[in-house]
Amino acid sequence: MVAKIQTTIFQGIDIAPIDVQVQAANGIPGVHIVGLPDKAVTESRERVRSALYAIGLSLPAKKITINLSPADLQKEGSHFDLPITLALLAAINVLDKELISDAIAVGELELDGSIRPVLGVLPIAMHAFKNNKKLICPLDNAAEAKWIEGVEIQSAPTLTSLIQTLKGEKSILAPLPQLHTKKHSRLDFNEVKGQKLAKRALEIAAAGGHNVLLNGPPGAGKSMLAERMISILPPLSPHESLEISSIHSISGNLKQGQLLQERPFRNPHHSASKVALIGGGIKVRPGEISLAHHGVLFMDEFPEYSRDTLESLRQPIESGQAVIARANAHITFPAKFQLIAAMNPCKCGYFNTPQAQCQPHRNCAQSYQQRLSGPILDRIDLHLTVDRVTPHALSSLDGGESSQQIAERVKIARQKQTERYQNLPYETNVRISNRYIEEENILSKPAKDLLNQASERFHLSARTYYRSIKVALTIADLAQSPNINEDHMAEALMFRGAF
Repeated sequence: MVAKIQTTIFQGIDIAPIDVQVQAANGIPGVHIVGLPDKAVTESRERVRSALYAIGLSLPAKKITINLSPADLQKEGSHFDLPITLALLAAINVLDKELISDAIAVGELELDGSIRPVLGVLPIAMHAFKNNKKLICPLDNAAEAKWIEGVEIQSAPTLTSLIQTLKGEKSILAPLPQLHTKKHSRLDFNEVKGQKLAKRALEIAAAGGHNVLLNGPPGAGKSMLAERMISILPPLSPHESLEISSIHSISGNLKQGQLLQERPFRNPHHSASKVALIGGGIKVRPGEISLAHHGVLFMDEFPEYSRDTLESLRQPIESGQAVIARANAHITFPAKFQLIAAMNPCKCGYFNTPQAQCQPHRNCAQSYQQRLSGPILDRIDLHLTVDRVTPHALSSLDGGESSQQIAERVKIARQKQTERYQNLPYETNVRISNRYIEEENILSKPAKDLLNQASERFHLSARTYYRSIKVALTIADLAQSPNINEDHMAEALMFRGAF
């Protein structure tokens, strides 16, 4: 007799269905797991054996074969415990096979029969809904799964109560899903004194999804500005919220099934490795750039990151994806993030600061800034020098516009882009193609002449040329202008260091 149930494995954030097939036949007693299992899956037979013993059941004196199909995919993770147990119970007639034939099951077992929560239940619930399957999961994961309306969820804290639930003898009320508490909602731009030009640059960046480099001495307010970026970005759409929450679910960052309602803000330390930033590892997990999907990746002390780590950002910035190559597969995570990088002008931080000049200042600044390669700088749209705030500005009670005021202008600009790209594969100006720019003829003649003059004078690369147009288009959207005029282009070029 063969009993079957379905479970899943992750390939990036995509789901691959796995059939768990269990056969109890005559032969030398024992439990054999086949189908390319990893160590955690192989060890599940001992957890299953102990959990069954804890609830008063024992394995029959038969040869039990557990096949994980398709056999050529690597199976990893402790979430195989529960589907293996349920299929085994059906194979030995403790459960009716019909009760699990249309289900996807995930869960880890403890030796006493308790069912532990696992990672990635939100995207698994989405997969179950799309494939018209019910979901069997730990009770602690039920709130997360309930965000997907229309999927039938059967959950329990222990194996005994789950069996009773499947047989209809017991009904367990799952906890209600919750929203994640906003962290950055209390941060406001009017708390940052002075820095009008920096605030303008971040407004443009927020409106068009552009990357920013803030260069200034310690204490100028670079981190304060970056941390408040979230407060002016538009709220997440339902689709974006589910997509971001799915990534964080795979990483184990969704606590008590709390769906994310705020754009992520990730701030990795400059000692972070390439794998921590891009993703990967023995068991492939999303990196910081994917956890910052649809949000902000703040990289403070930008030149202090290793050269290899910084260079690994090139492809994700352009494509919006983190591609992790393996011998047997290429795994892709979404990574449409906004990069805000902050740096000191030199190693000691006081280059061109009259009050505290570094010694020897020329070599200090040159050697420090050479840590950043041209290709990386070329992919950052807005380059800004952030000077120290004067004591007069610090003592002023007026901090300027609030985040709400700036966010309103950003919202209008984003709505304009949504309407413009309604039937196109773009969300913001930073993602439009060079062909679109050429075909739509969005530049006025004076703006194009100014760009060509600046390109010749400052030897701008082709990438910088087109990125400057995208920034100018965002400035035009903020001004509610149908085309890019000379003033819009001049401001865009100013933020590239071209005058």
